[in-house]
Amino acid sequence: MTQNILRKEEKAIFDLRALYESYGYKRYKMSKFEEYDLYAENRSFIAGGNIITFNDTHGKLLALKPDVTLSIVKNAAVGERLKEYYNENVYRAVDGEYREIMQVGIESIGEIDLYAICEVIMLAKKSLARISDRYLLDLSTAAFVGGLFEEAAIPYEAKLGLLDCVSGKNTHDMDRIAREFSIDAGFIETLKKIASLYGSFDTVLPAAEELAVNETMKNALGELKEIYNFLSAVGEGDNLRLDFSLINDMSYYDGIIFRGFIDGVPMGILSGGRYDKLMEKMGKQTGAVGFAIYMNLLDLYFDDARQYDADILVTYEEGADLIAMTKMIEMLSGGGRSVRVQAETRESGVKCREHYRYTKGGLEIAET
Repeated sequence: MTQNILRKEEKAIFDLRALYESYGYKRYKMSKFEEYDLYAENRSFIAGGNIITFNDTHGKLLALKPDVTLSIVKNAAVGERLKEYYNENVYRAVDGEYREIMQVGIESIGEIDLYAICEVIMLAKKSLARISDRYLLDLSTAAFVGGLFEEAAIPYEAKLGLLDCVSGKNTHDMDRIAREFSIDAGFIETLKKIASLYGSFDTVLPAAEELAVNETMKNALGELKEIYNFLSAVGEGDNLRLDFSLINDMSYYDGIIFRGFIDGVPMGILSGGRYDKLMEKMGKQTGAVGFAIYMNLLDLYFDDARQYDADILVTYEEGADLIAMTKMIEMLSGGGRSVRVQAETRESGVKCREHYRYTKGGLEIAET
């Protein structure tokens, strides 16, 4: 009964917490205020990069909870093996406005082997499935594109520009950057082909193998193949796609990266990957992989529900068996659906997905 009175966003968070705890993840509770320096030094790791700051009573510069992953990494003891989940509001300045953003996610820190990576990917898939059965999880690896850049001496500015072009599948600007920095045409053509690789593992992996020009790229594809074989073997090979245009900041991410989508939201709601380089940058020689779900983006998904006063409206006529009707309502309200019951009038004024009438003869579909 409790679930039926929760908003769908709240129910989703409870479902996700139960999922992560079932895999042995412990909840991480973040302080609302953090020292600014940590976030200033890793500003590019934070989506948007804008941090809300203020001075405490002693004049010390603090940040208003801008990112959970950085906080977890900062507080992780050297050599500690952690599996933690969180649901926290973070605060950022976006387009000149202060925003409160709900994040739900997990972090796995320590020795990261094949199982550790696959467990996080499985939990990413299961998380999306808890929200919608119409979802996709796109996978890539930073090492594949990174391996290609080992083949050419590309200036840092040009590399950043080209990586942005890969992410946006922007071949026109690739050509412009190539002309500006005199980059080999063959390198650019290979980069264009990589950016266009998208689809099922069975289709895309063979095409990617033809573009692998060194051991770094071959090893990256080998890891993806191992991951896919593992996930397929345990029944989690569905709803996966390879997308080599998927690029995260390579100064932090150095392995598998992924992004999750659900039907009805025009952008990724889940983002994650392996970030050993961040751990190294913070003086912790260990591995880490995790993801975050941006619950604020689900407003676009759950808005569909808000245009209705209830999922189901049941109106009853005078003289109907109200006790029998009440028992029927219990059945209709299964699966978290909301059911509104009221006496029949000429105009109900209620917006609903389904409308039933309860008469002396029982339950019937109302004429629309």
